[in-house]
Amino acid sequence: MREGKVIPLEKRGIPKRLLVSLSRDARRYGLELLVPFPVDQIVVARWVHLKCRYGCRRYNTNWCCPPATPGPDMAKQILSEYSEALLLVGTQDCPDFYLDNGRKRARQVRCWKGTLSLERSLFLEGYYKAFGLVGENCALCKECAYPGDCRFPQEKRPSVESFSIDLFGTLRNLGVRPRLAQGRKDLFNYYGLILVE
Repeated sequence: MREGKVIPLEKRGIPKRLLVSLSRDARRYGLELLVPFPVDQIVVARWVHLKCRYGCRRYNTNWCCPPATPGPDMAKQILSEYSEALLLVGTQDCPDFYLDNGRKRARQVRCWKGTLSLERSLFLEGYYKAFGLVGENCALCKECAYPGDCRFPQEKRPSVESFSIDLFGTLRNLGVRPRLAQGRKDLFNYYGLILVE
């Protein structure tokens, strides 16, 4: 079998037909918008890792959060191996945002599965380095097996924040204004990323 020549993404971009197909698939998971952008617009900052370490109860309790995920320096090295990313945006209302219940978990898992589904679609289209970074924290299991073996190793992905990505700085670079929930009934945005080359 003859191997085809791999054309780097920066020379071809993600074709419009593929973006249309991905956008259609994304809507099934509550992801309304896909925004391709150069990976050099991603802001990695050490303070984000501090927020995980000192501001989140998930720290050192699951496979998709620090310290089980790459630190800021490793995240920068990994990002340098990519040229483009897709920002995934979904709008949610979640009166259960600060609760730890099944309804909140179901919404998190839906977006998580959507991120992985789009990553797989990109892989099947020849973007073999496609790698998703999910929004929020892992909710695949009611209780994580950490530090034991992950029950879903093929679906395990770090969150955007656990990768030391300053999401607000990145959104600002892209000209996107974040939607934050200030009250329990407010709509807010889910943000994920897929790295592609």
